[in-house]
Amino acid sequence: FRTYESPPSVRIVHSGHACNVEEERHAERVYTIREGETLELTCLVTGHPRPQIRWTKTAGSVSDRFQDSSVFNETLHIAKILRTQGGRYYCKAENGLGSPAIKSIRVDVYYLEDPVVTVHQSIGEAKEQFYYERTVFLRCVANSNPPVRYSWHRGREVLTQGSDKGVEIYEPFFTQGETKILKLKNLRPQDYANYSCVASVRNVCGIPDRSVIFRLTNKTASPSIKLLVEDPIVVNPGQTVSLVCITTGGEPPPLLTWISSNDSLPQRSVVKGGTLTLPAITSDEAGVYSCVASNNVGNPAKKSTTIVVRALKKGRFWITPDPYHNDDNIQIGREVKISCQVEATPPEELTFGWLKNGRALRSSERMVITQTDPDISPGTTNLDIIDLKFTDFGTYTCVAALKGGGIPEISIDVNISSTTVSPHLTVARGKVAPCGPRGRHSGAGVACFQGAPSHHPVVPGRPRGAHAGRAHADWRSYHGVLVSVMVSPEMTASYRCQTNQPVVELIVQYPPTVEPVNTEMRQGLGRPVVMTCRVLRAHPSRVLRFEWLLSNRLLHAGAFDAQRDETEYTIRSLNRDGWGEYTCNVINEAGAGKCTFQVTGKGYASEFYYDTLQPRCGRTGPDLPASSCSGPRWTPNMVDRIVAYRLGIRQMGLQRWWEQEIPVDGAINKGELMTHNLTELMKPESYEVRLTPITRFGEGDSTIRIITYSAPVNPHLKFHCSFEEETICMFTQDKNDDFDWTRHSASTRDTKYTPNTGPSGDRTDSKQGFYMYIETSRPRKDGDQARLISPFFNVAPKNPYGINNPPAYCFGFFYHMYGKHIGTLNAHLKQKGQTASEAPVWSLNGNQNDRWKQAKVSIRPTASFQVVLEGIRGPGIEGDIAIDDVTLEEGECRDPPPSE
Repeated sequence: FRTYESPPSVRIVHSGHACNVEEERHAERVYTIREGETLELTCLVTGHPRPQIRWTKTAGSVSDRFQDSSVFNETLHIAKILRTQGGRYYCKAENGLGSPAIKSIRVDVYYLEDPVVTVHQSIGEAKEQFYYERTVFLRCVANSNPPVRYSWHRGREVLTQGSDKGVEIYEPFFTQGETKILKLKNLRPQDYANYSCVASVRNVCGIPDRSVIFRLTNKTASPSIKLLVEDPIVVNPGQTVSLVCITTGGEPPPLLTWISSNDSLPQRSVVKGGTLTLPAITSDEAGVYSCVASNNVGNPAKKSTTIVVRALKKGRFWITPDPYHNDDNIQIGREVKISCQVEATPPEELTFGWLKNGRALRSSERMVITQTDPDISPGTTNLDIIDLKFTDFGTYTCVAALKGGGIPEISIDVNISSTTVSPHLTVARGKVAPCGPRGRHSGAGVACFQGAPSHHPVVPGRPRGAHAGRAHADWRSYHGVLVSVMVSPEMTASYRCQTNQPVVELIVQYPPTVEPVNTEMRQGLGRPVVMTCRVLRAHPSRVLRFEWLLSNRLLHAGAFDAQRDETEYTIRSLNRDGWGEYTCNVINEAGAGKCTFQVTGKGYASEFYYDTLQPRCGRTGPDLPASSCSGPRWTPNMVDRIVAYRLGIRQMGLQRWWEQEIPVDGAINKGELMTHNLTELMKPESYEVRLTPITRFGEGDSTIRIITYSAPVNPHLKFHCSFEEETICMFTQDKNDDFDWTRHSASTRDTKYTPNTGPSGDRTDSKQGFYMYIETSRPRKDGDQARLISPFFNVAPKNPYGINNPPAYCFGFFYHMYGKHIGTLNAHLKQKGQTASEAPVWSLNGNQNDRWKQAKVSIRPTASFQVVLEGIRGPGIEGDIAIDDVTLEEGECRDPPPSE
């Protein structure tokens, strides 16, 4: 008898409750099953030796768990399959011969949930009575596999699109197939009824249709609730807390639920109706608890309260200077700060007390007790001992408690003794040196430490150290007492009396020296700013802390990193509030060093282009004034986005500047060439031109150049604009009106929505010619205004300081006002430094028939001026107003059009 080895082969068979099994592209089998049924798949294998079988799901591994089955069994058995257990299942067989055999089958789980109807209203004025609105939306959603189909019913009536003019049924574009919306337009009495939404998967797998009914009445309203608790609620641990939530409105009656910011409610919590009870609360259960009310009408109502559980945690202490590090020590005569920090909840209830050797310690001139601002250093108290003495040695205790009570207080002990105090004398620069061990004060304003007894010979004190010679000249000895009135850093040295008494070290402190002292930093909105303050020298050399401030408002503070000699402050994205003066104070015990940074968005000076010195002047185009000049030309030097330029012009030898603002529309790039046509030059003279960039911060640096104007003497002013160029003759749209004028020609304008309004051609009846008009279709409404503003026109008086007899100008234009809803067309005069005149210089309203007409009006401005053409929308969409061929000439209007 002989056994032959063979590699594995495998196939999958099924049993159980399959709805359907089909082949897909001969490579994959699809097994359809209804949710809740039993899935049973068997892997039939051949091969010798007998292959080992393993089931996996999708690209899973042996760690995948299947309900009630080992993954190494031939049969995969899943009772009451869930929708989440659908997917591709693999059967793998291997016996060490050849490649493993793998087959797969895709399991598709079918299900249909009960549909849910949510109701929403359109935006309207009625806020309290929900269904007084004109339009209501009923949205039906049901989760399913395969995709669900929806149908709507009113009572027993089937609603379809078009069956009722007050009903519209549609699927939102962004959720096609996932929902069905029933829109009730202009709510009518018959719309108050029972609506049912039927969801169907067409009996696939025997799944029946499901439906839900919603009753729409004139009392239907979104939910509103009220919490009968305070916010926040401060309690002690172990206390039982009850939160009560009641409904104050809503039809159908809302369902109340509770949620927590900790993802789930505590296991021991009890919910009964609108009451949530938390027995024996712990610190871990503190947080925000919210009551949510929903009745599927409008948005759910939500009210929240915060539960704060009192707690005190063991804190820490530190001493400044730190006696446990070698770079600095506590010394007699210096200030010592003992700091105590405790974590407390809530921090505002934290109170501190201090004890010395078990007895209460009160704040005094030499023992200063402070509690720091909770926003800067929460839960911290400081005990400052000024001018440390031997009598100050002892045990200091910081005691922390909560005002509300119920929480045991905690205490921290700090010991100051001779083992932590150095025999050095330390004094700040410019102050007197204090007495050392066994020393005494020899007089007001004089510092001392004692040398030989008074019956010994008088011996002058003598320093030892690098600066001994210089320091010796600043000291005097009286009866064995060495004194000095003021000290400086150069006096740092060792001193000894010639009677061979012990050496005493004198250490002179001075505040940090820092750089940069004052720096201007220009940066634009939305960009980062990095400021660095560097320490050059200081004593004590270990800097204690730093502070960054903006206009005396503290931004950031902390301990200085001993490994670095600088501190940085970064603004990741500069906003308007970020402009201003920033100060960095680097502080040690002797004082503070200060770095100052001026952060602005101030623009740099522009760079005039090369041909600005000899600009081309005179008439440069059919739509430009005869007195226009083609310069100046410049390139911007940007910091922040430039919103405008201020252009100043002054005739050489005169004092008065003429100024105007050049708005910048849209973004400009650094180095981009910019041009402005001058209309202010009236004489062939030399002029100073001053250009100032204006950013969102304010004015930047100005640049001044001299140009020469070579136009003819006393040119006759004549302005004509037919709007044929896209620049529309330097007319601009008013930024403070409701909408803009539109440039169009009859060949491009679409009039299918308003066929009985507007012109069929420009003023010359050309289909290709352009004109300006106001479009009155939606969303425009009655009374909306559009204003078109001309360029500045200069009045050239003989006396530059005033006009006694202002010259006259004739302002003219053609207008077309055709349509039954025509509103009003006004012309205003706007003089420099003034707003537009309150009363128009010309006005007309109403339908003027389908033809162009001319308007002319004489004006007498006393300063540089602009004319403003204002179109006001009438009561409907057939109200387009058009204008064309705008002119301005010197002198009175000679042939005004006849009044009609």
